[in-house]
Amino acid sequence: MLTTLLPSTSMPASLSLWELLSFDSFAHAGMFCVLCFLMIVGFSKQYTSLTLQRNPVRYSLLISTLFGVTIELLQYFLVYGRHGDVLDVIANTSGCLLGIVFFKWIYEW
Repeated sequence: MLTTLLPSTSMPASLSLWELLSFDSFAHAGMFCVLCFLMIVGFSKQYTSLTLQRNPVRYSLLISTLFGVTIELLQYFLVYGRHGDVLDVIANTSGCLLGIVFFKWIYEW
């Protein structure tokens, strides 16, 4: 996740369907898929907070999505050489949703 704040010089200048389906988008989705999946597993197995244990999917989606939006805002406002991108937020959120699907597939279906 640290690499999301490192400067990069190979940022695309235009938006197209191919950029939406680029390696970068799949990397974002993959990272956030794993993040959300592991958060759901962790929240459901912990015993400190009953709220998190009873609603692990809801809180994992909320926290991981807010984390993705925060990273993009930090890139936009604070990191020189990077820029926040709406397509990255979409890829992050898609990855979170995919993590939920994987969790449901593995643990509940």
